[in-house]
Amino acid sequence: MTLKHLFFILGLTGFASMGYAIEEPAYEIAQQIDNVELRDYVPSIQARTTMGSDDSSSSSFRRLANYIFGGNAQDQSIAMTAPVETDITDSGYMAFTLPSQYAMAQLPSPNDQSVSLHAVPARRIAVIAFGGWATDGRVEEKSRELLSVLEANGIEAVGEPFLNQYNPPWTLPWNRRNEVAVPVGL
Repeated sequence: MTLKHLFFILGLTGFASMGYAIEEPAYEIAQQIDNVELRDYVPSIQARTTMGSDDSSSSSFRRLANYIFGGNAQDQSIAMTAPVETDITDSGYMAFTLPSQYAMAQLPSPNDQSVSLHAVPARRIAVIAFGGWATDGRVEEKSRELLSVLEANGIEAVGEPFLNQYNPPWTLPWNRRNEVAVPVGL
């Protein structure tokens, strides 16, 4: 990542902290059960990269950031969005949802072969939010809590839990926004 890109990220996070909005995937709340929201998301497009066992989250983030900062077939910059989605299974991935203004045909191909574009269909996601640092222990705890609430209410998870993080790494813990989420049946 170049110094220009770092300043761009700093600028985005500065705007976000001053009240300027960074686009997030659109959804409607279908149901609230205790501290769990069932959300209906509209279709979207994600840029994804795999996270192998020897891969760090920062290297995965850099690959995706490189794509949106012009590391693509058209040297085109694409706006940053939130959250960063991370699959928390052993065969994990990291994903950026791309701005809703783009159709798949409008997006440039990534230069890095480890980054790919995925059409994500409309989906219902169960979400439990939490603040602070998204440590492995905290994510596991929130995953168990989320799945327990779903099971107690007869709602079937149709995929594996994943983590959404909305803030840059230097955000203070009390200002952090995180979610553990899992796809559920409609």
